[in-house]
Amino acid sequence: MNEQLQPLKKQTREGKTTRSGTQDDVVYAHIFDAILEQRLAPGTKLSEEALGEIFGVSRTIIRRALSRLAHEGVVLLRPNRGAVVASPGAEEARQIFYVRRMIERAITELACKNAKPEQIAALRQMVIDERDCFARGDRGMGIRLSGEFHLKLAEAAGNQTLLGFLRSLISQTSLIIALYESSSRAHCSDAEHDQVIDAIEAGNVEVAVDLMMRHMDSVDAKLNLDGETASDDLHAVFSHLLPGTKKKAPGRNAASR
Repeated sequence: MNEQLQPLKKQTREGKTTRSGTQDDVVYAHIFDAILEQRLAPGTKLSEEALGEIFGVSRTIIRRALSRLAHEGVVLLRPNRGAVVASPGAEEARQIFYVRRMIERAITELACKNAKPEQIAALRQMVIDERDCFARGDRGMGIRLSGEFHLKLAEAAGNQTLLGFLRSLISQTSLIIALYESSSRAHCSDAEHDQVIDAIEAGNVEVAVDLMMRHMDSVDAKLNLDGETASDDLHAVFSHLLPGTKKKAPGRNAASR
């Protein structure tokens, strides 16, 4: 039976766009966004029954979406116990950040050589949008844009393999920050993103890479073992999708980069 029938329609929030695509794609994107925006806490049980009720789709579709997320390392599929949002330990977190630094270095070097003027302009607009989100208190979207800045930079680098690696690393980094970043620390400065763009536009590889590494250092320096987590209530996180519900999903106070 073909279950890729009518696409789910997301009830829009300010700053969000309506999703389209197959049911599999839409469910996957909603859950991925909730993880990226740190609205789903690490360790949260992802009940197929609850998610099927929330999204109005079969458990088969939910299962396929969770399998895709597991492939990216942000969900764990436990035999006979169901799926949970991944919860990286401290050593795993250090390894993920180490690999991400290597990937970010390579991407920055390539972006200096390959980024087109329109891609530079898109990066600058993304930083403006990120700044506006945090200014108006929309931290969820600000966190998302902070992560997507790096994905957009990877697109400008022109290497699809690096882009694929980075997509998974960014979502895993979001989980690590949700677990370990101090809630008293502010999100990383959008000025750091601006400086990286300036160096890339100038084609200065050495300066761009140095700025990116300093940027990653600033994120790493904020990590500790006492950070508060996001929510583990599926209905609260996806409340904006449920009819007749005005409850706002909880979010984190720090951004993922």
